[in-house]
Amino acid sequence: MLEGGEGVGKSTQAGLLARRLDAVVTREPGGTALGERARALLLDPSVGDVEPRAELLLMVAARAQHVGEVILPALASGRDVVCDRFTGSTIAYQGYGRGLPLEEVEQACAIASGRLVPDLTVLVELDEQVAASRRSAVPDRIEAEDAEFHARVRAGFQMLAEQCGWAVVDGGGSPEKVAEDIAEVVEYRLAPATPDRSP
Repeated sequence: MLEGGEGVGKSTQAGLLARRLDAVVTREPGGTALGERARALLLDPSVGDVEPRAELLLMVAARAQHVGEVILPALASGRDVVCDRFTGSTIAYQGYGRGLPLEEVEQACAIASGRLVPDLTVLVELDEQVAASRRSAVPDRIEAEDAEFHARVRAGFQMLAEQCGWAVVDGGGSPEKVAEDIAEVVEYRLAPATPDRSP
C-alpha cells in the first residue's frame, strides 16, 4: 500500500509500481462503483461541512466494499495488489487530522477491512510547501483544508510509519527516481527469506 499526504505523488507511483509487479492497481476511497460514488461525495466541496464521524463512516463503507469486491478476490487469484491509500490514510486523516479518537478509527478500519493487513506499506514523504504547490488549482474538499489540518495529517503519517514499521521514501525526486526507490524497498522488504546455511 502507498500512503502519504496530498500532492506527494502516490497515485503516479502506485501505477508505476503495479506495472512493474504486474499487480492489480486500485485506490481508496474508490476502486468500486460504490466506492467511487462515496469518493465523489467525500471530495466534493459543494457538500459543505461534513461531520468527522460521517466522513469516517463513508470512508470505511467504501473500504468494506473495496476489500470484498476487489482486494480479496485479487489475492485469492494469486495477484499482488497495489493500493493508493488504505487504513493508514483513514487513521491519519480522520484520526490525527479530524481529531476523532484513534481507538474508534482503528476499530472502524478493522471492521471494514476484516482485519486485512498489507504485507508492506510505503509512506511517500515530501516537503509540505512542495506538496502544496503540486495540488490542483481547483482543490477538492480535502485539499482545501487549512495548513494546520495538513500538518496534523503529516504528523499522523510520520507517527504511524514509526509505530508500524512502514518503509519511508523521499518523494522529492523525479517520478522515475522515486519509482526506483520504491521498487528497491519493495524488493528488499518482500524478498523471500533465504535459509541460513551457515554451519
